[in-house]
Amino acid sequence: MLEDPDELAVLEEIQQELILQEQSVIEEYERSLQFDEECLNAMLDGLDAGDKIICPVCRKNNLTVRNHVVFCQCGLYISTQGMTEGKLRSLLENTVTEHSHRCFHSPEFTVTSGMEEEASLLMSCPV
Repeated sequence: MLEDPDELAVLEEIQQELILQEQSVIEEYERSLQFDEECLNAMLDGLDAGDKIICPVCRKNNLTVRNHVVFCQCGLYISTQGMTEGKLRSLLENTVTEHSHRCFHSPEFTVTSGMEEEASLLMSCPV
C-alpha cells in the first residue's frame, strides 16, 4: 500500500487524466458515428432524390452543376470547365473513400479562394 500522500496525489492525477482521455476518445467516436449516420441518411435521401449530389460544405442542400458552375443554396459557388454531375460525384466519392482508407476521422469541406485564383473546393482533415 502507498502511504505517501504525494504518491497518492500523483496517482489520482494520472487517473483523472486517463478518464479525460477516455472521454475524449468516446466523444470523437460518437462524432464519427453521428457523421456516418448523417452520410447514410443523406445517401438514403439521395436515393429518393435521384442523382442529386449533397453539398459537402453544408451537408444539407443539393449541388447544382450548370453552365460551367457548381453551386449550392448555402453559398458555394465554383466556376468549372467541363464539370458534370457525374464527374463531380465521382471526384467527391473517390476523394472521401481514399481518405477513409488512411484515416477514420471525417474530412471537412470548405471553399477557398486566393487573390488571383478562382474559388476551389478544399477537403481537409481536422486531425
